[in-house]
Amino acid sequence: MSSFQTQRDLFDLPEGITYLDGNSLGPLPKSAVDRARTTMAEEWGPMLITGWNKARWMDLPARLGDRIGRLIGAPAGSTVVGDTLSIKVYQAVASAVEMRPGRKIVLSDNGNFPSDLYMADGLLKSLKQGHELKVVDPETVAENITEDVAAVMLTHVDYRTGRVHDMKAITDKAHAAGAIMIWDLAHSAGALPVDLTGCNADIAVGCTYKYLNGGPGAPGFIHVRPDLIDQVRPALSGWLGHQAPFAFDLDYRPGEGVSRMRVGTPPVIQMAVLDAALDAFDGVEMADIRARSIELSEQFISEVEAGCKDVVLASPRDPQARGSQVSFRFHEGYAAMQALIARGIIGDFRAPDIMRFGFCPLYNTAEDVSHAAAVLCEIIATGEWDRPEFKQRKAVT
Repeated sequence: MSSFQTQRDLFDLPEGITYLDGNSLGPLPKSAVDRARTTMAEEWGPMLITGWNKARWMDLPARLGDRIGRLIGAPAGSTVVGDTLSIKVYQAVASAVEMRPGRKIVLSDNGNFPSDLYMADGLLKSLKQGHELKVVDPETVAENITEDVAAVMLTHVDYRTGRVHDMKAITDKAHAAGAIMIWDLAHSAGALPVDLTGCNADIAVGCTYKYLNGGPGAPGFIHVRPDLIDQVRPALSGWLGHQAPFAFDLDYRPGEGVSRMRVGTPPVIQMAVLDAALDAFDGVEMADIRARSIELSEQFISEVEAGCKDVVLASPRDPQARGSQVSFRFHEGYAAMQALIARGIIGDFRAPDIMRFGFCPLYNTAEDVSHAAAVLCEIIATGEWDRPEFKQRKAVT
């Protein structure tokens, strides 16, 4: 029996489904249903608005921030949950640019998640101060960190291939050039060990609906290094980031510590679900998750390559250089993935030709891996993918 069998039992995994898409949306934790019901029926229902005090709803962003902080190497009181990841990216870039007046470049790479690039570009255009979003190849990021760079904004794990940036080396390079370092941990948090403190990262953001299993639309989070937080002026000065929200001052005064990075009213029911989801990580070390993830991904690569010569590994072959996912290229990758899903094996597709498979030791097993590899090879070998219904693109791929 897997050492993670106890955690697997915490999830509602549909019968007959092999789920390898937790890198896009984690499965439902069984306890989340009761937690949401409790929040609605025993708090919102009888308490009404008094639930903000009686049920301590207002404390959820900080409390959940600390639970996530443990998984990403952040000290207590330096991470807060709320709003969406895109909003948190906007806040991070705006704060970084303001902390480096006179510098006009925000540096990123073309492996970054497009939404991060959209948010940064939109912000810089709105500023109308001559800022530029410079996007380079991932392999050339370090050499492009020069003294005119205000901020370096990167996603730690590439969402398409799983390639991992060297967080410490790039952060050190950014600091040597006087730039602010921003990390997006959307494909890292809950999947592999992250040491924000050891890497001396300035700002980090992430989402909670992938490996943290918080559910569709679960809120994002933001971390700011404790010694920097008093220098950060929130560009999005929301009322819950105010020093005294219920004083209803007409002038904004930033709150103490990372609470100033709060913006809007916390989504209480969604946060209750996230709180339940994070229980799966209690007593679990990220190093153990990482070790098991590598075992599963190495097994998958070996079995797919042994049984199918028509796919090409898109992820780094070195397991230390990739996150908790494996991607293969296939000329009809979308159709092949739809054929897999029709057979009860769920991964996903990213343009132009990448089939993605996520591995989460909290619920994935070696048996899942072998089954998925065998069926994938069969679908490719027989041409089962070559049917009109599998080629019809859906809204979400």
